Order: sequence, then C-alpha cells, then structure tokens
Amino acid sequence: MTTQTPYGAMGGEQAILNLVDRFYFYMDTLPEAAGIRAIHQADLSSAKNKLFKFLSGWLGGPNLFIEEFGHPMLRARHLPFAIGESERDQWMLCMNKAIADIPMDATLETNLRNALQQLATHMINQ
Repeated sequence: MTTQTPYGAMGGEQAILNLVDRFYFYMDTLPEAAGIRAIHQADLSSAKNKLFKFLSGWLGGPNLFIEEFGHPMLRARHLPFAIGESERDQWMLCMNKAIADIPMDATLETNLRNALQQLATHMINQ
C-alpha cells in the first residue's frame, strides 16, 4: 500500500509552481506585505526557485532543494534577516491567499496552513 504525499495530493510539480507564483504575486502586490517584500531582492526569481525547490521536498516530492543546496537549515538561512511577528504575519497572509487559489482537499488545506504557520513562527528571530 502506498501513502499519498501532500505533494501528490496537491497535484505535484505544477501545483507547487502555481502556489509559489501566487505567493510571490501577493507579496509583490499587497500593500499589507510591503515589509516582507522589502526584505527580498527586486528580482524574485531566485526566491521563487528556492521556495519551489524547498516546498517540493517538504511536501513529499523530489528533494530538489537538498540536492542543490544541501540541508535547508531554514532558521540559520534566515538569520541575516530581521523577522518578527509582523514579518511572519505578512508572509502567512501571502501564503494563505496563495493556498486559497490552489484547489485541494479541505483537510489538506487546513493541515498545510497549520504546518506553514508553525514553520513561519520558527523563523522569528527578533
């Protein structure tokens, strides 16, 4: 018996690409996300690529991030950036809007939101 991963349940690579595109669309356009947008480079292509590769493995798909960059060590990689509750909340605002744009099972959606909230909270360093 095989267990379906969140990656597969969401629709695989294309769904993750869509999620990442929607996430950065919201980050780039929502005035409420201006603080988190300012932390990023003007060109978001590198950030998009890294988030896609991270989410791919994190959700049970190919470990693209690990293959290219090694262990994610997310907290250590984010230490150079001042991340407080406001930045976490802005990131989650964009991610929650992006998740709402991707068709998926309601239980999966809830679990994904909760897991990403915990992950985002773990990034707080201020």
